[in-house]
Amino acid sequence: MPRVSGPGGDGVQAVVLAMRILELLAEEGRPMGVSAMAVALETTKSRIWRYLQTLVQHGYIVQLPETERYQLGSRLIKLGQAVGEGRDIVSASARTLRELRDSLGHSAVIAQLEADGVRVLTTVPGKSTVEIGVRPGSLLEFHSSAQGKIALAFGNDALRATVFGMRLERRTQATIVTPGGLRKEIERVRQAGWAIAPNEILIGLNALAAPVFDAAGSLVGTLAIVDSVQFITETPTAEQIERTVRAAKQVSEALGYVLD
Repeated sequence: MPRVSGPGGDGVQAVVLAMRILELLAEEGRPMGVSAMAVALETTKSRIWRYLQTLVQHGYIVQLPETERYQLGSRLIKLGQAVGEGRDIVSASARTLRELRDSLGHSAVIAQLEADGVRVLTTVPGKSTVEIGVRPGSLLEFHSSAQGKIALAFGNDALRATVFGMRLERRTQATIVTPGGLRKEIERVRQAGWAIAPNEILIGLNALAAPVFDAAGSLVGTLAIVDSVQFITETPTAEQIERTVRAAKQVSEALGYVLD
């Protein structure tokens, strides 16, 4: 944490110190006392205390009566939630999708998790003269698409229980239609961090998908590349995997998700 220097009263330095206090509490993730904050910010306890009283009065932080330490307050938490809600997955992914398409050449797709499947929200067409992709608005099944497998692997237990207990439609000879086979595939996806579905929803089509998380760490959607099995094979290249997973992480970070 950088040192806050300069006069502690009015103007820019006052704003800077107030923001540094909030950032410090957020980074620590636990209540802190005045002395610890003063040491971290390399300033005096009396100066820190004055700012803490103002932040407490306005609800941005709270003081715990049992320890007299401070932590983030409800007003700041609500502010953070409002920022996150205003940053939707489509706008957060726009630049990343274009960069992914430009780097690999395949169609790039953002989809959102819904109760009945994974809904395609937006696509960036690939560079091939023959366009291969999925239309915005399409609802992809959980068991026969790479995006759906990501939803099962990183979604909640209730979703998995529902899908594993339902009849799985066979779309092609490659579609996984047994609960045991699907469980095994989902475990592989969870361990790998990405999913594919070559020829499973349509002969000749494949997708490589990775999870997108929100600020609370919940799965909200998927980012994927889509193309012919000629170009995204049953064993994707290391570059395809690395770039797709990295792009999904970038979108997650844009939505407020903090990576470990």
